Amino acid sequence: MGTKSREVIWSGRIMGAEISAKHAREEATKAVREADRAEAEAWSVRMEGYGGPSQPSPTIGQCLNGGMRWLEVECNRCKARASLPLDAIRRPRDTPIWKLEASLKCRSCRKGRSAPPVHMIKLTETRSITPYKWVHPTEER
Repeated sequence: MGTKSREVIWSGRIMGAEISAKHAREEATKAVREADRAEAEAWSVRMEGYGGPSQPSPTIGQCLNGGMRWLEVECNRCKARASLPLDAIRRPRDTPIWKLEASLKCRSCRKGRSAPPVHMIKLTETRSITPYKWVHPTEER
Protein backbone atom coordinates (compact mmCIF):
# COMPACT_ATOMS: atom_id res chain seq x y z
CA MET A 1 0.00 0.00 0.00
CA GLY A 2 1.49 3.31 -1.08
CA THR A 3 1.03 6.82 0.14
CA LYS A 4 -1.38 9.34 -1.35
CA SER A 5 -0.08 11.34 -4.26
CA ARG A 6 0.46 15.07 -4.00
CA GLU A 7 -2.41 15.61 -6.42
CA VAL A 8 -4.82 13.82 -4.14
CA ILE A 9 -3.53 15.64 -1.06
CA TRP A 10 -3.46 19.20 -2.45
CA SER A 11 -5.95 19.26 -5.35
CA GLY A 12 -8.90 20.34 -3.19
CA ARG A 13 -7.02 23.30 -1.71
CA ILE A 14 -5.62 24.31 -5.13
CA MET A 15 -9.10 24.23 -6.69
CA GLY A 16 -10.53 26.26 -3.81
CA ALA A 17 -7.78 28.86 -4.13
CA GLU A 18 -8.32 29.14 -7.90
CA ILE A 19 -12.07 29.59 -7.44
CA SER A 20 -11.63 32.28 -4.79
CA ALA A 21 -9.02 34.05 -6.96
CA LYS A 22 -11.44 34.05 -9.91
CA HIS A 23 -14.23 35.42 -7.69
CA ALA A 24 -11.95 38.13 -6.27
CA ARG A 25 -10.86 39.10 -9.80
CA GLU A 26 -14.50 39.47 -10.88
CA GLU A 27 -15.28 41.58 -7.82
CA ALA A 28 -12.22 43.76 -8.42
CA THR A 29 -13.22 44.28 -12.07
CA LYS A 30 -16.71 45.29 -10.97
CA ALA A 31 -15.31 47.68 -8.35
CA VAL A 32 -12.95 49.28 -10.89
CA ARG A 33 -15.83 49.73 -13.34
CA GLU A 34 -17.98 51.40 -10.65
CA ALA A 35 -15.08 53.66 -9.61
CA ASP A 36 -14.45 54.69 -13.23
CA ARG A 37 -18.13 55.46 -13.72
CA ALA A 38 -18.30 57.52 -10.52
CA GLU A 39 -15.23 59.53 -11.53
CA ALA A 40 -16.65 60.16 -15.02
CA GLU A 41 -20.02 61.23 -13.58
CA ALA A 42 -18.37 63.57 -11.06
CA TRP A 43 -16.36 65.24 -13.83
CA SER A 44 -19.45 65.47 -16.04
CA VAL A 45 -21.53 67.11 -13.29
CA ARG A 46 -18.69 69.52 -12.52
CA MET A 47 -18.44 70.52 -16.19
CA GLU A 48 -22.19 70.81 -16.76
CA GLY A 49 -22.99 72.56 -13.50
CA TYR A 50 -20.04 74.90 -13.03
CA GLY A 51 -18.51 74.97 -16.51
CA GLY A 52 -15.24 73.60 -15.15
CA PRO A 53 -12.56 73.16 -14.08
CA SER A 54 -11.79 70.56 -16.71
CA GLN A 55 -8.69 69.32 -14.88
CA PRO A 56 -8.30 66.74 -13.43
CA SER A 57 -10.43 64.60 -15.69
CA PRO A 58 -10.86 60.87 -16.24
CA THR A 59 -9.10 59.21 -19.14
CA ILE A 60 -10.81 58.00 -22.30
CA GLY A 61 -10.35 54.41 -21.13
CA GLN A 62 -11.92 55.12 -17.74
CA CYS A 63 -14.95 56.74 -19.39
CA LEU A 64 -15.41 53.80 -21.76
CA ASN A 65 -14.95 51.30 -18.93
CA GLY A 66 -17.53 53.15 -16.82
CA GLY A 67 -20.10 53.20 -19.63
CA MET A 68 -19.85 56.89 -20.52
CA ARG A 69 -19.39 56.57 -24.27
CA TRP A 70 -20.33 60.05 -25.58
CA LEU A 71 -18.79 63.50 -25.07
CA GLU A 72 -21.11 66.44 -25.57
CA VAL A 73 -19.46 69.63 -26.91
CA GLU A 74 -20.66 73.11 -27.90
CA CYS A 75 -19.18 75.58 -30.39
CA ASN A 76 -18.01 78.86 -28.91
CA ARG A 77 -19.20 80.85 -31.94
CA CYS A 78 -22.45 79.36 -33.27
CA LYS A 79 -23.50 77.49 -30.10
CA ALA A 80 -24.11 74.30 -32.09
CA ARG A 81 -23.97 71.16 -29.94
CA ALA A 82 -22.68 67.74 -30.91
CA SER A 83 -22.23 64.34 -29.27
CA LEU A 84 -18.91 62.67 -30.08
CA PRO A 85 -18.31 58.92 -29.61
CA LEU A 86 -15.29 58.42 -27.36
CA ASP A 87 -14.46 55.04 -28.89
CA ALA A 88 -13.97 56.70 -32.31
CA ILE A 89 -11.45 59.26 -31.06
CA ARG A 90 -7.98 58.35 -32.32
CA ARG A 91 -6.00 58.92 -29.16
CA PRO A 92 -4.45 56.49 -26.66
CA ARG A 93 -6.91 55.29 -24.03
CA ASP A 94 -4.82 56.82 -21.24
CA THR A 95 -5.33 60.36 -22.62
CA PRO A 96 -7.24 62.61 -20.18
CA ILE A 97 -10.49 64.05 -21.54
CA TRP A 98 -9.40 67.65 -20.98
CA LYS A 99 -6.55 67.23 -23.49
CA LEU A 100 -9.06 66.63 -26.29
CA GLU A 101 -10.55 70.12 -26.07
CA ALA A 102 -7.71 71.81 -27.98
CA SER A 103 -8.07 69.47 -30.95
CA LEU A 104 -11.87 69.65 -31.26
CA LYS A 105 -13.20 72.18 -33.79
CA CYS A 106 -16.66 73.13 -35.04
CA ARG A 107 -17.52 71.79 -38.50
CA SER A 108 -20.71 73.76 -39.05
CA CYS A 109 -19.20 77.27 -38.95
CA ARG A 110 -15.74 76.52 -40.35
CA LYS A 111 -14.43 79.02 -42.90
CA GLY A 112 -11.61 77.56 -44.98
CA ARG A 113 -8.84 76.42 -42.67
CA SER A 114 -10.02 78.38 -39.66
CA ALA A 115 -12.51 76.73 -37.37
CA PRO A 116 -13.61 78.01 -33.97
CA PRO A 117 -12.84 75.90 -30.92
CA VAL A 118 -15.49 74.08 -28.92
CA HIS A 119 -15.86 73.58 -25.19
CA MET A 120 -16.86 70.39 -23.47
CA ILE A 121 -20.19 70.16 -21.67
CA LYS A 122 -20.62 66.66 -20.26
CA LEU A 123 -20.21 62.91 -20.68
CA THR A 124 -23.25 60.75 -21.43
CA GLU A 125 -24.09 57.06 -21.77
CA THR A 126 -26.08 57.48 -24.97
CA ARG A 127 -26.07 59.97 -27.81
CA SER A 128 -28.21 62.88 -26.66
CA ILE A 129 -27.87 65.02 -29.79
CA THR A 130 -28.71 63.93 -33.31
CA PRO A 131 -25.71 63.32 -35.56
CA TYR A 132 -24.26 66.06 -37.71
CA LYS A 133 -25.99 66.14 -41.09
CA TRP A 134 -23.36 65.86 -43.78
CA VAL A 135 -23.79 68.24 -46.71
CA HIS A 136 -21.71 67.99 -49.87
CA PRO A 137 -19.67 71.17 -50.49
CA THR A 138 -21.31 71.71 -53.90
CA GLU A 139 -24.84 71.62 -52.46
CA GLU A 140 -26.67 74.70 -51.19
CA ARG A 141 -27.21 74.84 -47.43
